[in-house]
Amino acid sequence: MPLPRIRVAAYVVRHRTVPELLVFDHMGMPEAGTQVPAGGVKAGEALGEAVLREVAEESGLLTVRLVRQIAVEDKPHPDTGQPRRTTFFYLQASNSTPDAWVHDVHSDGDDAGLTFACRFLPLPLQRPLADDQDMWLNRIDAHWHTATRNLR
Repeated sequence: MPLPRIRVAAYVVRHRTVPELLVFDHMGMPEAGTQVPAGGVKAGEALGEAVLREVAEESGLLTVRLVRQIAVEDKPHPDTGQPRRTTFFYLQASNSTPDAWVHDVHSDGDDAGLTFACRFLPLPLQRPLADDQDMWLNRIDAHWHTATRNLR
């Protein structure tokens, strides 16, 4: 069996009246569904560095703060069936982060040249994310009140 592709995924939360999760949609590709920033880890890159890089590449946000690792999920890619291991992280964004924006991806990765419509959605989510990316959100709710208090 081939080794899994090592990936990271980011639950970027800001706190206003309620906690809100950063999500995005691929402009012109509605079939991709609503997602959180996620992607592959480069050779020699630490997981924490990778998740911060993915957030920056896919949303343009440079000032998020890594809080902690949430979960590790072994699950095949939904289209190819190839094995992959995704480490989910909880990150914080300032409550002054805009509600929504459009971001053009400028990187050397698979997302280069794509345009993402980014926005914050209130938690709990009303609809599931693509590829069950919301599976581990319940693991951060106990930390919202403590961790986000510092952002006010």
